[in-house]
This record gives sequence, C-alpha cells and structure tokens, in this order.
Amino acid sequence: MWGRRHILGLILLVTLPAFRAVAAPTSATTTVTVKASVVKPLSLTALQDLDFGTIALGAGTWSGATVSLSQAGVRSCTNPNTICSGTAQAAKYQLVGTNKETVQVTAPPVTLVNQSDSSNTIQLVLSAPASIVLPNSGMPGVQFSVGGSMTLSSTTAGGTYAGTMNVTVDYQ
Repeated sequence: MWGRRHILGLILLVTLPAFRAVAAPTSATTTVTVKASVVKPLSLTALQDLDFGTIALGAGTWSGATVSLSQAGVRSCTNPNTICSGTAQAAKYQLVGTNKETVQVTAPPVTLVNQSDSSNTIQLVLSAPASIVLPNSGMPGVQFSVGGSMTLSSTTAGGTYAGTMNVTVDYQ
C-alpha cells in the first residue's frame, strides 16, 4: 500500500533530475569584432565674407523680388524691380579633418539687421553644400563656399544690412 511517504518519495525521485539539469552551471563563449574609428578634429576657418553688393529698389508698390548669390559667387538679380551693382562674393571657408571622411555642413538662415534702424530686418536663407568628403588629412583640407537668397519688396527700408552666419561642420 502506498503511503504518504512513498508518494512524496516518488515525486522527489521523478522531479530530482529536472532540478539538477536546471541548477547545473553552463558556460558559453562567443567572439565579436571590435572597431573604433579615430578621426582628427575638424577645423573650419572663414576665408571670405558673403557680400551681395548694392541692390537698388525700383519705384512703386511691389513684393517678392528674390536676389540670390550662388555658392560659386554668381548673383541673380532678375526681377525688374531690383537693380544690382558692385562686386558680389559668396562666403568661403577652409575645412580640415580626416581623409575620406564625410562631413555634414549646416548653415541655418540669418537675420540681417538694418544698421541704421534695428527694427528693419531681412531674412537670408543660406545655400551651402549638404556634405563634403574630405580629400586629404590635415592641410590643405578643402575649401567650400556658401551663398544665399533674400526676398525684397517696395517696403524694404534702405540701408546697410548685416548679420552673422553660423556655419557648423560635423563628421557624419
């Protein structure tokens, strides 16, 4: 006849191998590749300021005259309500870093402020390369240019407008 002791002993006998398998220590080893990419610090030097030259506004009431300056320094002043003169030039930078690395260029819009009346402003949308692949390590690096465009109207106040460009470069 089976008593409580026999049933408990039978349960322990049946479950004991399962406990041993779970409690047995196991070990596994695997390998992975470790990489580290070391790059030189980026150096960005301003070589030349951006200058649109002189822009004369036409008479009458009008809006939406876009004046632009390409990264190559070519000014576009085709609206009949604007006449552009003087020397125009794109901003120019020198970028130094690590050979064959891709660098992202960020150039957010600039608020140009009338130097005679700070309540008058013009928004300048910059045009810069999105990225640059460095052709060498260290000097001489590579040069790149930044242009931009602005929209004028008959209500744009006359005067000299100036602002500060914040061009940023980062490894991708």
